Amino acid sequence: MKLCMFSPRFPFLERGWPGRIDGDKVIQLAAQTLQSFFTGGGQAREHAEYPVDGIVFRAPVLHPPSVRVFDEDGDFVFANPAAIRAVGEDPGVPGAEPVERVAAIIGREGAIGGFTPLVEWVAPHLRGAKQRDFALILGPIVTTPDEGIPPGIDWERLLEHAAENTALYPGDLIVR
Repeated sequence: MKLCMFSPRFPFLERGWPGRIDGDKVIQLAAQTLQSFFTGGGQAREHAEYPVDGIVFRAPVLHPPSVRVFDEDGDFVFANPAAIRAVGEDPGVPGAEPVERVAAIIGREGAIGGFTPLVEWVAPHLRGAKQRDFALILGPIVTTPDEGIPPGIDWERLLEHAAENTALYPGDLIVR
């Protein structure tokens, strides 16, 4: 299944609604957010249909509880959950460079609910952790595991490491 957060172009909604993408239309789901959709087991009543060309895509998870960015060695650093932005938004720092990644969104009971593109913006001219603290472009489309798992990454190992000695909540992001 392909999911998203969206709002119709008119009336414009600040946060938007969760939706299921079906070809050239998006079907509104009866959930507050994709996080609540995943918490409910990936099931929700369907509402109105909107043509894809009549909507604005939003970041699939606007306020994740945590963002863990894994490196090549299999360890992670925390990123700024307040830095999440939607596709097309300006990263806000001139001279920043994009680093393309994949994010797993945690769903129900600590399992992976879906995968989405993530662009981490890096500004080498800034000092220390501030080089990476300002923009994470997320989405716009979330693909559930039944549609396939991004290849070349041991997601189970990353998930196990992220969950060690802690709880993972719907909306947490595991980034590689």
